[in-house]
Amino acid sequence: MRNINLAVIGSFSFTAIFSISVSAMTTAPATPENLKPPQTEKVAFALSAKGVQIYQCSVNKNDATQFAWVFKAPEAELFDQAKTKVGKHYGGPTWESNDGSKIQGEVKARSEVIGVKTIPWLLLAAKKPEGKGLFSSVKSIQRLNTMGGSAPATGCDRTQANTEVRVPYTANYYFYVDN
Repeated sequence: MRNINLAVIGSFSFTAIFSISVSAMTTAPATPENLKPPQTEKVAFALSAKGVQIYQCSVNKNDATQFAWVFKAPEAELFDQAKTKVGKHYGGPTWESNDGSKIQGEVKARSEVIGVKTIPWLLLAAKKPEGKGLFSSVKSIQRLNTMGGSAPATGCDRTQANTEVRVPYTANYYFYVDN
């Protein structure tokens, strides 16, 4: 692996943190075919996430007697391979770096993980880039190696309407840029 050097005007120490700790990936991870980004893109870097998936107990719009846990948003911290916190992940879905750059994602494909109660793996297209920095050139995002984060199977009824639960999860995010 090689290091990515990111220039952040006016913040030498911050640049040094990123040049040491955000490692470039040279090969794409093995994934189901439907989760592969366009062939015109390559892996730039990977981050791990640790946080929660937030669900709200909501009434079924078609049947007011039925309730279910509905996904509301993620809330996680993002870490590089040296375990340094480099950003956060939250509703949108949005990935925001400590350098101020951020992107939102739009789900393009998903793959359920068989035999494990966990949130699905995803391929997302990056949209609405803001700022210059870590996320400014990202085109696609993969969410892989998920653990946890699934909605509870029970506990959502009329008495729990509008309550939220926060389910712990971890995942690896791979960020792709143009070749």
